[in-house]
Amino acid sequence: MIASRALLRSVAVVRFRIWLATALAFGALVSGLLRAQVNEEKRRDQSEETETRAASTPKPKKSPTPKTKRRHTPTPKPKTAKKKPGEKKTSDKAKKSAKPKSARKEETPKPRKTPAPQVEETRTASETAAPQPRAIAVPTPAPSPQPKPARAVSAGGTQAQVVIEKSGIAEDQGFEPPPSPPPRRYGFWPWSRPVSYRYLTSSVVEAIRRAPVKRRRWQFIVVHNSGTRQGNARVFDYYHKHVRRMQNGLAYHFVIGNGTSTGNGQIEVGDRWRRQINGGHVHSDYLNNISLGICLVGDFNREQPTRAQLDACEELIRYLRDRCGKTERGTIPVKPHREINPPRWPTDCPGDDFPYSWFRRF
Repeated sequence: MIASRALLRSVAVVRFRIWLATALAFGALVSGLLRAQVNEEKRRDQSEETETRAASTPKPKKSPTPKTKRRHTPTPKPKTAKKKPGEKKTSDKAKKSAKPKSARKEETPKPRKTPAPQVEETRTASETAAPQPRAIAVPTPAPSPQPKPARAVSAGGTQAQVVIEKSGIAEDQGFEPPPSPPPRRYGFWPWSRPVSYRYLTSSVVEAIRRAPVKRRRWQFIVVHNSGTRQGNARVFDYYHKHVRRMQNGLAYHFVIGNGTSTGNGQIEVGDRWRRQINGGHVHSDYLNNISLGICLVGDFNREQPTRAQLDACEELIRYLRDRCGKTERGTIPVKPHREINPPRWPTDCPGDDFPYSWFRRF
């Protein structure tokens, strides 16, 4: 037992010594690295100080030297003027009398020399101040990329018109000018032209022309059936507003009667067209925003639309195409509701008995 305890103590002592040796070695390495970093920083600071001194000292030394030489130039001029020794022996007294005059003349420029160094001091001060911005201009290339984001921000105002925050088709492109109303000519003579339209009354034409239609606002014209044997725009407006809880009421832009509640082929203009707002006739907000809805009163799963309804719908579609202008694909396409509705919500509108060959006219 005593031997085992001695062995354990010796092992612990050896471990402690190894740990101390490693700790000391690690501390020596860390201290050596820190000293190397400190020395490198000192060398860099010294090199920067020498560079700044070298950049600042030569400029003021070069500038004053030519100025002192230029001001010493007027001094030899009076010496050249004194070089007129016509009679040195005879005019010694004149020289003695002239020497104080020259001394007086030399005394007079002394106050002139005193302001001269002041000018030099001011110039040297301005020149010494000049290298300071030059020394500051050296680090300016480093933050040179900073003006680029400033330009992007300033361009943000100009390019916000080009890089605009678009909302799809709701982008403002101006208003479509209303077309001239089609001529209405009646007559029984053989040379009289046939009537261009029959169901577009003057009130309907004026309501269509007065609406502020934006360019490329409407991309589709969708034809529906009401699914009821009778009705009109007022009845459908009440049902959509109070039963289906639609805030803007009548989901369609136009309604064409079948002779029950309104005249056969009579066209009614909805409030959505007058206000130029999106419809509620397609099960898609995007399609409602770009498509006009025309509802023909009737249940076309049991019966077909009347001939007057189809003729009135054709006249209305042709005039709406002229009023709304062309899209990127050309004239506005005309689609039945069942073909344009999203596949998640299939529908048989405008009915199985609707003459779909009628759409080929458009």
